[in-house]
Amino acid sequence: MELINLLLSLILSVLLLSVLFLLYQTRSPKAMEGIPGSLGWPIVGESFSFLSDFSSPSGIFSFMIKRQKRYGMVFKSFVLGRFTIFMTGREASKILLTGKDGLVSLNLFYTGQQVLGPTSLLQTTGEAHKRLRRLIGEPLSIDGLKKYFHFINTQAMQTLDQWEGRKVLVLEEASTFTLKVIGHMIMSLEPSGEEQEKFRSNFKIISSSFASLPFKLPGTAFHRGIKARDRMYEMLDSTILRRRSGQDFQQDFLGSLVMKHRKEDGEEDENKLTDKQLKDNILTLLVAGHDTTTAALTWLIKFLAENPIVLEKLREEHRQIVAGRKIGTDLTWAEANNMPYTFKVISETLRRATILPWFSRKASQDFEIDGYKIKKGWSVNLDVVSIHHDPEVFPDPEKFDPSRFDEPVKPFSFLGFGSGPRMCPGMNLAKLEICVFIHHLVNRYKWRPLENENSVQPTLVRMPKNKYPIMVESLSSFSLPNLTLSLLRSSFRHHRSTSDVKSFQLNRSVCEAELFGLSSAEGRRTCNGVNTILSL
Repeated sequence: MELINLLLSLILSVLLLSVLFLLYQTRSPKAMEGIPGSLGWPIVGESFSFLSDFSSPSGIFSFMIKRQKRYGMVFKSFVLGRFTIFMTGREASKILLTGKDGLVSLNLFYTGQQVLGPTSLLQTTGEAHKRLRRLIGEPLSIDGLKKYFHFINTQAMQTLDQWEGRKVLVLEEASTFTLKVIGHMIMSLEPSGEEQEKFRSNFKIISSSFASLPFKLPGTAFHRGIKARDRMYEMLDSTILRRRSGQDFQQDFLGSLVMKHRKEDGEEDENKLTDKQLKDNILTLLVAGHDTTTAALTWLIKFLAENPIVLEKLREEHRQIVAGRKIGTDLTWAEANNMPYTFKVISETLRRATILPWFSRKASQDFEIDGYKIKKGWSVNLDVVSIHHDPEVFPDPEKFDPSRFDEPVKPFSFLGFGSGPRMCPGMNLAKLEICVFIHHLVNRYKWRPLENENSVQPTLVRMPKNKYPIMVESLSSFSLPNLTLSLLRSSFRHHRSTSDVKSFQLNRSVCEAELFGLSSAEGRRTCNGVNTILSL
């Protein structure tokens, strides 16, 4: 009995000491007393309010705007285990994102730090960061992406082949598409099969753990994320071993990193990346190459459905691309990089949705901003939503208006892909994937939302909570007059002779697929109308 009482006393003592330690750790730094704001409850701070607002229709903007109204544009808080200064504005953007004079460094939440690992590009600084960014940047450059264009185009078409006449969860479909692309680029992962399914399942768990509470207890999102990360690394271990031994050479991202430090005699030099560095940065690229593109593509499709005038103008750009193409050819690299209105629609999507609602930095030295003294070691979050919704820069900011980007916007007022030395390295890949996917989507289908729901998921990257369900129909169900005669005439410029027209009429199953990117079945239906016009 005495032993049991002793054990209970020890357990209670440990718990009490743990609570006291947490209270000590979460006490407000004295230097923060001059900054307005609230630190919330002991230990948890404002974390629950933060996570609750995070998944509201307005997302993190709700958390920000309530406190900005109360305290001003600069305020303090304690969320997810850290003291944080929140601020916004172009001047703050310039200081925090350029990292001038080494003022700040990237600052992931504790959960993100633990999941991605210490050698991740997102956690390194100085020369180590420059080296990793250079290595990672090569395959993600414009020239590096060319060899993956055909794969991206094929995956987009195959994904959309399954959409006709059914309910689609856009977020799920966009996620599958982008994950297949980035998995293939990084490690030549096949787009289907058991390995792809395991890969995708583990990745989704990892991705959902980044904004979780920092408690690694069984059943928590953080714990599940760490376990999924470990399973992912086990998969990578065998792949890296085969690559290093020369058994399975592939011309992908992993292959380029392994071969870059291989000497003529087959041995690897002392500057090679360790297996740990390879795994941490492969996971980093997967996260960076998946989450933002998936979210951007989903929001773009949603905004197009809500703005039919924008959709029609976008569709006309893509119809003209098809009309200007030689019959029998598919979307080309040059065409995918010459879609000016599409580029503006992407930019407006990134502004309006602000899929990365804030950028987190850590003060590397003392500095002053907006009259407030920031101390070395403090976390500083830049509120991007407020910057993107500043009515002085973007009048009527809630309106979806791609014409805002007809002219260059003011520096540091649009941060769709970040800015400065930490700008998103996958920016070119994201634009390419979206342009290719949208090209085929708007040429083949119309769609309507099935739910009027605007809440977002409680994740670092803003995504629709309901995954944006839509009903998809073939464009050929539109009345033929909607296909303008001017477009038809330009499309048939290669068939001006009588014999060409007769030949074209006979090949009904192909004509619409070639001209408008539709399926053969859609082609047969629409070409009946096309042939009627030709006979007039």
